[in-house]
Amino acid sequence: MTDALVTFFTAPKPFINPHIKIIQRNAIQSWKNLGDQVEIFLIGNDEGVGKAASELQVRHFPEVRCNAQGTPLISSMLEIARANSHSPYLCIINTDILVLPEMLETLKMTAKQRDRFLLVGQRWDVAITELLPQDASIFSVIRQQIQSIGRLHPPMGSDYFLFPRDCYTNIPDFAIGRAGWDNWMIYKARLEGWKVIDGSHAITIAHQDHDYSHFKDGKPHYRQPETKVNVQLAGGAYTIFTLHDAQRSIQDGQVKHIPLTWKRFWREVEIFPTTTLKSEWLGKMFYYLFHPRKCYAWLRISLKKKAEKEQD
Repeated sequence: MTDALVTFFTAPKPFINPHIKIIQRNAIQSWKNLGDQVEIFLIGNDEGVGKAASELQVRHFPEVRCNAQGTPLISSMLEIARANSHSPYLCIINTDILVLPEMLETLKMTAKQRDRFLLVGQRWDVAITELLPQDASIFSVIRQQIQSIGRLHPPMGSDYFLFPRDCYTNIPDFAIGRAGWDNWMIYKARLEGWKVIDGSHAITIAHQDHDYSHFKDGKPHYRQPETKVNVQLAGGAYTIFTLHDAQRSIQDGQVKHIPLTWKRFWREVEIFPTTTLKSEWLGKMFYYLFHPRKCYAWLRISLKKKAEKEQD
């Protein structure tokens, strides 16, 4: 495929757990039904990924750099996507996310108004345990599921990142599927001066509920040790940006300013040294100034480590 508008790329979980198999196939099938404007890359060599790619007739790239725990690195995934696609836009997306056609129309509209941007948005959570239709009727079923059992997820995590292919050419070695890296993506866009656009009102996506049995300890992704590493690679807690840090939103088919509230005003004051002055140390100082409890906790940990070193 050479005329695709956007390349979706993802690192699926192993196709072992019966429920994980169902929701991942559902997600990929929804992407496929968007048509020829979307090219799909499954990245990684976990069990069943190659077979699923073959059955679903999407491209598979088994070789990807991983961390010591065997988790694929987002930096490597981006390299693979750029090297093997020609689409003007890229989309990192989780393999449990159902997508509806308005994503493509919103992307086209946004691209007419902005050269460089990051398009992100909230998701609906739904409990799905069966395979969805394989044809375009999947979209009506997804809408019905959202209307009947959907729960709007808080704007604290993002499941897709849609951007021009010349953005994010330099990214730390974040582990996919762990927390921290998604916040850095929004932080990086603000740092570079790209507009962060909240597409929640225009783009409907659905996350299929699942447990965390694919982790050895069964703990959620944000409690995994690799999450701590991700945050460290990002530069620290001051890089934790969310959808609340978007400057624009999609309203009535247009990219519009998000109205300024007192809460947003003070948040902009907090991140001003980071996003405007480009100062890491001032950014950290303002972060702890605005979050004194976290500053206190950081000081306690630092003093404890110092005392332990002195005892040794």
